[in-house]
Amino acid sequence: MSIVVAGATGELGRLVVEELLTTVDAGEVVAVVRDEEKAAPLAARGVEVRVADYDRPESLKDAFRAGDRVLLISGSAVGKRVPQHAAVIDAAVAAGVAQFAYTGVLGGPEADFRLADEHRATERLILDSGLPYTFLRNGWYTENYTANLGQVLAHGAVVANAGDGRIASATRADFAAAAAAVLTGEGHLGAAYELSGDVAWSLAEYAAVVSAATGREIAYRNVPAAVHQEILTGAGVPEFFASILVDVDEAIARGRLALTSGDLARLIGRPTTPLAETVSAAVARA
Repeated sequence: MSIVVAGATGELGRLVVEELLTTVDAGEVVAVVRDEEKAAPLAARGVEVRVADYDRPESLKDAFRAGDRVLLISGSAVGKRVPQHAAVIDAAVAAGVAQFAYTGVLGGPEADFRLADEHRATERLILDSGLPYTFLRNGWYTENYTANLGQVLAHGAVVANAGDGRIASATRADFAAAAAAVLTGEGHLGAAYELSGDVAWSLAEYAAVVSAATGREIAYRNVPAAVHQEILTGAGVPEFFASILVDVDEAIARGRLALTSGDLARLIGRPTTPLAETVSAAVARA
């Protein structure tokens, strides 16, 4: 039996592998990747690397073994993820894996925004497959915001159409620790965890945190959805992805990313990383 991370060289996948290596021997960990060269540092540390491409189902034939515990980190190709995930699910069924964990989205079947559509469909495929599953319904990464800190500082404002909606975010490292706990622990089969930060914050509060960390006056500009779409496309964001971001902000305004279930903190055995800590770290790197 191995612990298999599918998507192991992505931003979240790398952190999951690192977390696993703090508690299990490298020989027990498998990285399923598309680009073997990117996984070379993992191979050098004793992690087994298996090469597979979600778009080529035949390449997944040897990705899994009977008894493996598998984590499927949702793909990044929005609009193509359902057939990609279906290919992974089929391969896991054929192999007879012991656990199939999937990183979905906060709210699961109740998530009513466009970015959640493929996650809902994937969860349904997993349920229909009969796989012994664990659903890790991840909320928003704090890094979704701090990654754009340069633009915020350049314009002196956080711009969105999220109104006064609140976001119970956590760091990727927090979510990675939860995935590792589920893959190495017991009692998680058939569970659906709603994973989010301990504290939900508004974008006005986020702007205030950035102001405190930088010593600069940063405002929150709430704009209509159509205006936000124009701002994003004017900044070079492809129209389709801009519309996804605008739709997410509308979901935030409806409270869809504000849930504070406590599941994440319970799985990782500590409080989730505070917003101010992540912002301060990002400012120091900027």
